[in-house]
Amino acid sequence: MLSPIQEYLQQLHVRYASATNGKVADYIPELSKADPNWFGICIATRDGHVYEVGDTRQPFTIQSISKALVYGMALEDRGEEHVLSRIGVEPSGEAFNAISLKEGTGSPFNPMINAGAIATCGQLLSKDGKSRVERVVDYLSGFAGRELKINNDVYESESETGHRNRAIGWLLRNFGILDEDPDETLETYFKQCSVEVTCRDLALMGATLANQGVNPVTQKRAIPADYVDNVLGVMATCGMYDWSGEWLYRVGLPAKSGVGGGILAVLPGQVGIGVFSPPLDAQGNSYRGIQVCMDVSRELALHMLNPTATPRSAVRLAYHGGEIVSRRRLPVQARELLSVNGAMIQVMELQGGLTFTTIEPVIRQATALAEVCRYIIFDVRAVVNANSVSLELLASLSTRLAARGVRMIFCQPRGLLYSLRGMGITSHDIFPTMDAALETCEDALLLEVTGFSWRPLGAMKLKSCSLFRNCTNDDITFLEQELQRRRYDNGQPIIRTADKADEMFVVLSGTVEVQVLAEDQSRKRVDVLTAGMTVGEMAFLDGSPRSADVVAMEPVECLVLPKAWFDSLNERRPSLKITLLQEMTLEISARLRQANVAISAFHRF
Repeated sequence: MLSPIQEYLQQLHVRYASATNGKVADYIPELSKADPNWFGICIATRDGHVYEVGDTRQPFTIQSISKALVYGMALEDRGEEHVLSRIGVEPSGEAFNAISLKEGTGSPFNPMINAGAIATCGQLLSKDGKSRVERVVDYLSGFAGRELKINNDVYESESETGHRNRAIGWLLRNFGILDEDPDETLETYFKQCSVEVTCRDLALMGATLANQGVNPVTQKRAIPADYVDNVLGVMATCGMYDWSGEWLYRVGLPAKSGVGGGILAVLPGQVGIGVFSPPLDAQGNSYRGIQVCMDVSRELALHMLNPTATPRSAVRLAYHGGEIVSRRRLPVQARELLSVNGAMIQVMELQGGLTFTTIEPVIRQATALAEVCRYIIFDVRAVVNANSVSLELLASLSTRLAARGVRMIFCQPRGLLYSLRGMGITSHDIFPTMDAALETCEDALLLEVTGFSWRPLGAMKLKSCSLFRNCTNDDITFLEQELQRRRYDNGQPIIRTADKADEMFVVLSGTVEVQVLAEDQSRKRVDVLTAGMTVGEMAFLDGSPRSADVVAMEPVECLVLPKAWFDSLNERRPSLKITLLQEMTLEISARLRQANVAISAFHRF
């Protein structure tokens, strides 16, 4: 099933695929060969899931995007104090290839302009038997999670036309920013810019920075965590050249562009974004890339200064209907069917604030579950707020699931009720309690599995009740003759808290609810009993006072078992009493087993 997030990226791709703005870079002859129609968009999460559309596997050279990552390598090689003594971190407000050095010191304003990037290369070390270039390629490969290579045609083209960069290199040597003749440093820089990547690589590089320097696919560290903030800092303030201020205002993500047509953007702690489109605007940034990133930031609410942005997982608990069931006792056969088929009902309890980055894993998980289940329940009682992006994605998911025959349900919406309805979620799919949602799904699932309703029509015969299922025909006749039936109207109490337990009941028709008094004096449901179930057997057996109220939820007919009559079976029909006690024990054991399954489900989290 197509994810609503994937569909969004596809629609975004269509939105700008026909744009003709911008011009492919030609000052490096080899770059002019790029097809202006190439266009890819990719989002990678910090756990390594990738959404992509378009030409995301088309190789192109990384160019200036490498500057941000290699700056981290220089920090690792030389330390922050040394690097800052040679290269500033202030926006220059000038073009990427400007010959722009600080007055007096001759140091570049920041590592994102060519002067700063060349100076950065000059701080790299040759070590462990590897040259600077070999180490740079290995370093960038760690971010991408695969082995990268240099495009030699582009390198030679850059080297042959890099006269301006050579002039910058000699100026840096003149001011002592470079400690040696710049020729080897410049060739390292040209090769660094000529490393081939894809749009997918850029997104994973961004996700690596979002994941505090650990590649989310390989789980290998690409950069020490201590330097991730430094890299993101210069990307945020200087990564888009003389458009960096407006980029931060409009998009609000640390980013770096390259004249090969790529843009790498990062939402710290959450996602990496890669966009590839060769035509560039006047500032040297990909035209389509700029438009896409502005739309993504606005439409998915990803601006890093958005106060709702949070990397905390939205999933508090996840379990299925074979582990957690509604608070009602079903007939043995129905209970066994739910135990076997309960995974067809999936439950996710959500928490905190819902934004694109917190709901994205939920959408992904629900999309996968839709392949194997029929009902998905979202419990949203612990959700404190939800932006429109997250709700739109959930509404879209609901529509998609329905088309596949999977019903999506919300329960305990509280303050989200009107927002959910405003997004098109009908009252039919919103329930006030988890019990109500589970009961609806259980009933539908049992009907689907068996072909008929588990609810009996009319009063059940004694032989069909769980307590009497192993009784002989003679015992059934005896019970019919000995025991009385009692009727209760809707809302009428059957048992009251603290009463003496001198009777137990078998529900023959209707439904009863077990209630306790909560601290706020409201009545809280703890159990629901249906036809064929016993009521009040625990206190009946151990002689303790009643611990809860039992109230009829509709007209109810019960068979009454007095305590004195039950005790008399010791002499009158001991075999019948043993049979009844065995069934009570089995019923209590079954409830304990189900409780253990539920506890185990909760303990997974």
